[in-house]
Amino acid sequence: MQYLKTIIYVDSVEEALDFYYQAFGFATTALTESADYGELDTGMVTLGFASHPLAQAQFKQSYIRSHPKQPALGFELCIECENVIESYDRAVAAGAEPLMAPSHKGEHTQAYVRAIEGTLIALVAQSAS
Repeated sequence: MQYLKTIIYVDSVEEALDFYYQAFGFATTALTESADYGELDTGMVTLGFASHPLAQAQFKQSYIRSHPKQPALGFELCIECENVIESYDRAVAAGAEPLMAPSHKGEHTQAYVRAIEGTLIALVAQSAS
């Protein structure tokens, strides 16, 4: 068994893809013609985005929609970066909500932002940035 991908359900797939490119430099690798599903080149594990209508067509169970004005859902995406300070500033400039400014935690530097659709994102580097 192998972990394949994470898919985040969003209001606008194209806006999410653009935000993640502007904030983190992740390029779009796939986008359906109807723009209801897209994927980013993030490295080893695919990060995908699906529209709420597409998600609801896949399964009939309800779910809690992530929204930046509501409390965050109980998970985070963790992104390793070379320079946490520069990555944090870039993400905030792209529209991310700043949650925790870069700080040293043991042997690494970390910061937290919240993406435009409400996902918590940790930015980490093993060496001081």
